[in-house]
Amino acid sequence: MAQEIITPQELHQFDNLELLAKQVVEGFIIGLHKSPFHGFSVEFAEHRLYNPGDSIKNIDWKVYGRTDKMFVKRFEEETNLRCRIVLDASSSMYFPEDAGEGNNPKINKLRFSALGASALMYMLKKQRDAVGLTIFSNEIDFHTKAKSTTVHQRLLTAQLQNLLDNPQRNKSTAAAKCLHQIADNIHKRSLVIIFSDMFENAENSEEIFSALQHLKYSKHEVILFHVVDKKKELDFEFENRPYVFIDIETGEEVKLQPNQVKDYYQNQMKKFLTELKLKCSQFSIDFVEADINQDFRQILLPYLVKRSKMRI
Repeated sequence: MAQEIITPQELHQFDNLELLAKQVVEGFIIGLHKSPFHGFSVEFAEHRLYNPGDSIKNIDWKVYGRTDKMFVKRFEEETNLRCRIVLDASSSMYFPEDAGEGNNPKINKLRFSALGASALMYMLKKQRDAVGLTIFSNEIDFHTKAKSTTVHQRLLTAQLQNLLDNPQRNKSTAAAKCLHQIADNIHKRSLVIIFSDMFENAENSEEIFSALQHLKYSKHEVILFHVVDKKKELDFEFENRPYVFIDIETGEEVKLQPNQVKDYYQNQMKKFLTELKLKCSQFSIDFVEADINQDFRQILLPYLVKRSKMRI
């Protein structure tokens, strides 16, 4: 039997993204069955009562064992949902850079996002939904149509694995430009799930908000997973000793002691996040803070809640 949902601290035990995503989802489903959310359907788009003449190969025997009633797994040619997963692969997503070195079980933001995306793809496939993947940095680096086949899911997972295996430094972010392009080029009324730290030039914040609004204007439902290392990037918890802080995207270096700038840094981050959350609320975008030091319930549960609201 699969264990309950895996934590980031256990990720050093695995190196296969597809198997790890399956482990995460199966553990999550076990946890759901023990929680108030056990009513969520995460396996098939729909069940219906068995009718004489139906193929017995589609009977869900597990449900029969629980209810003494025969239900058929209903597979439809048209998917219930089109989902677009958008992943930020700019260099800031490789923070912390030393994650995973030696016996360090921590992971960086990109690995956390890739695994979260892969787990969602696994769930979407089980629910017979179509999923497409877009990866961006200073431009759109990878983009596929939304499909629901097993071959397609494996292609997307392989692309994510390749991204993790070949890290690139000094790749800037152009989130606003890329999100505008995505809004113009994907099927209307999709569920758009974004994994990003949203750390673009602060002077471009209005452009970011405009791009998010564009997604809603195009009739998409949107979840923004704001991926951060909360302890370091939001709370700025460093020992009070000299550090050299390096901008992963530009290579620019700054030498200082954290206490010299901590209050100012925290105030600026609070201001940025408050404005981002406010704009998301105004645009009816689900904003979810995703701390890479926490488990993947913070990714999978908001997705299930959103999907349940989108049922017709």
